[in-house]
Amino acid sequence: MATAALEKTLLHILSDQRFHSGSELAAALQVSRTAVWKAIRGLESLGLPVSAVPGKGYRVAGPLELLNAAAIEAGLTPEARALLTGLELHDRIDSTNSQLLRAAAAGADAGRACLAETQTAGRGRVGRRWLSPLGANIYLSLLWRYDEPSQAAGLSLALGVAVLRALAEVGVTGVGLKWPNDFLWNERKLGGLLVEVVGESHGSCAVVAGLGLNRHLPREWGRNLDQAWTDLTEIAGSALPSRNRLAAALLNQLLPVLAGYPASGLSAYLTEWRAHHHLQGREAVIRQGDAWIRGRILDVTAAGFLLLECADGARREFASGDLRLRLAGS
Repeated sequence: MATAALEKTLLHILSDQRFHSGSELAAALQVSRTAVWKAIRGLESLGLPVSAVPGKGYRVAGPLELLNAAAIEAGLTPEARALLTGLELHDRIDSTNSQLLRAAAAGADAGRACLAETQTAGRGRVGRRWLSPLGANIYLSLLWRYDEPSQAAGLSLALGVAVLRALAEVGVTGVGLKWPNDFLWNERKLGGLLVEVVGESHGSCAVVAGLGLNRHLPREWGRNLDQAWTDLTEIAGSALPSRNRLAAALLNQLLPVLAGYPASGLSAYLTEWRAHHHLQGREAVIRQGDAWIRGRILDVTAAGFLLLECADGARREFASGDLRLRLAGS
C-alpha cells in the first residue's frame, strides 16, 4: 500500500479515538508494524496528535472529526443547498483557494465549495503561510462569479459578518472583527479570510473566498505563529461545535452573502460589521511597504477603507492591499 493511501486508511481507523495496537493495525492494513509506525509518524508530522501507550497501542490524543459530505449537506438550509453547486472534500491539498482558482479557470460554476483536512501550502494575506494541521480546523473556500470586479469591493467585510453569524448559529459568541479580514477573541487571532478576485477577458470576474478558522490548533503548532492566537476549543470548551456542523453553518451564511452581494453591496452589512469592530477607537500601527504609520482608528468608510487619524492630526483612508495592521505596542 502506498504511503499516502496507508496514512489515509490509518487516519480513518484512528478517527474513532479508541486505542488500536500496532499488531491489530498491521493486520487490518496488511502491512508490517514498522510501516504502521512510519505512517503514524507521517500523520503526526501533518499535525495529528497521536498517543502511544505501551500495552494499549495508538490513539488520537485530541478531538478529531473528519469531514463528511453527508453530514455537511444535512446541516444546510434550503437556500444554501440551492446555491451550492458542488462540494469538494480533500484529505490533503496545496490550498483550497488555489484549488478553486484552478476550477474557475477551467469554467467551474459559481457556488462550488472546497474543504480540506490539511493544506500543504495554505495561504493568508500578503503571501503569508497559513498553518493547516490535519483534521483540526476549518479550511474552506468558495467560488462565485460577478459581472465585473467592482461588484466585489468590500466583500471581505461582508463575509466577516457572515462568519460571525455562522459562529453564533453553533453557539459561539464574543468574537470580534479586525479590519480587514481577521477574527479575534480576547485580543487573539481565531481565523482569517482571504478573498482573491481574478478578472476575465469579457469583463466578468471569478471570486474565491477562503476561510481559515482555528477549531482545535495543536499547541506545538501554535508555537510557530508570530502573533497571539486562540481556537474554538478554548472559547467553547465542552460545547465545542461539531466540525461538520460548523462547516454547514458557514456555508449557510457565506453562500447567500456571495450570491446577493452585487445587489446589496457593503452597506447592508456595515452597521453589523462596525458593531463587532475590535479595534474601533484604538491606537494602531500600519505598515505599508517600508513606511510605518501610527494613529487612532476612527472608522471604516462606506467603501470599506480604514479611516485613521494619524499622529499629525491628518485623517487618511487605507485600502487593505498589502498593508499590515497591528495595535500599538503589540
